[in-house]
Amino acid sequence: MDLKSNHTAPVLTDPAPLSKSRLGLHSSLFPYSPSGAAFSPGLFLTIPRKKTGVLDDVRSSSWLDAMKASSPPHRKLAKDVNNEFAPSDADVAYRTWMVKYPSALKSFEQITNHAKGKRIALFLDYDGTLSPIVDNPDCAFMSETMRSAVKKVAKYFPTAIISGRSRNKVYEFVGLTELYYAGSHGMDIMCPVKPSISDDQPSCCRSTDKQGKDVNLFQPAVEFLPMIHEVFTSLVESTKGIEGAKVENNKFCVSVHYRNVDENNWDLVARCVHDILKDYPRLRLTYGRKVLEVRPVINWDKGKAVTFLLESLGLGDCNDVLPIYVGDDRTDEDAFKVLRETNCGYGILVSSKPKENSSAYYSLRDPSEVMEFLNSLVVWTKSSAL
Repeated sequence: MDLKSNHTAPVLTDPAPLSKSRLGLHSSLFPYSPSGAAFSPGLFLTIPRKKTGVLDDVRSSSWLDAMKASSPPHRKLAKDVNNEFAPSDADVAYRTWMVKYPSALKSFEQITNHAKGKRIALFLDYDGTLSPIVDNPDCAFMSETMRSAVKKVAKYFPTAIISGRSRNKVYEFVGLTELYYAGSHGMDIMCPVKPSISDDQPSCCRSTDKQGKDVNLFQPAVEFLPMIHEVFTSLVESTKGIEGAKVENNKFCVSVHYRNVDENNWDLVARCVHDILKDYPRLRLTYGRKVLEVRPVINWDKGKAVTFLLESLGLGDCNDVLPIYVGDDRTDEDAFKVLRETNCGYGILVSSKPKENSSAYYSLRDPSEVMEFLNSLVVWTKSSAL
């Protein structure tokens, strides 16, 4: 399905040739390809030879600016002459922005019209999408009503959580066995067993899920585990004197949270990370909402995780599949970009403020609207079956 759009009216047209995955990667790149082609990590590992490769997302000279840009202050409402709250410049800017990224709720009929006759595959971020952003990342709990909504939608569509958290940690938060989980920005994926997988594939191994069912684990960065643990230990030690700083081990990446750090000390956080990373040219730095993330330098992200999951579910080359990805963070843009560039599905950006240059098609304001959208999908599916 090609997807052509002026942002407000996406149109589904003819599918891409089946010799290539609709999501932009040839099937030979996947261990679960229909042909059973061998998968080689060398096809996607891109390790820089110079230490200058450490900061491909954030240059050391502009770290502080990048940290501030990714962590905008809370919006304050202004009052008019009658002492009533009036639309602020931010409100006006957000409404203008929504012309380009319309509400997925208000556009729901348009989305479902395109979904008729197709199988929806649903991909969800966790923090800021299913749960609110909180000061303590260990307390980012989803509500029981949100858990119920996710559980219901997973009865009708294959549903996966793709998070920067470790896979085990995001499972602890969600606690639903009917989902697929991808942690560490897709570097740790639990997916169905496929007979085409090679038993000696170093990036894949056989395991069991919480219900004792056989599954495969795909971990393209497994060789980095000792290095990640080493860096995690060093960062804990180097930041322990910075009040509010928290270092989180997400198995295949390390997150340095500065949400509770005084803004005057953000440069200290950046310097601690820089001083350690300069000795690890095979690691890179990315940033999200008040978090710096240390990740392996491999050509793998949430977008490729979506591609891989669809392939492993046998949906990658199907013309009747409509992937929908819902996320709020900069790292989710990799998934939005894949769906847009391959003309096969919709990205939905969760944000209460304008975020320019997104590859998403639609938007939702916050997790409460995400829950409403999920519930609406269930109601629509039930009514369509009548």
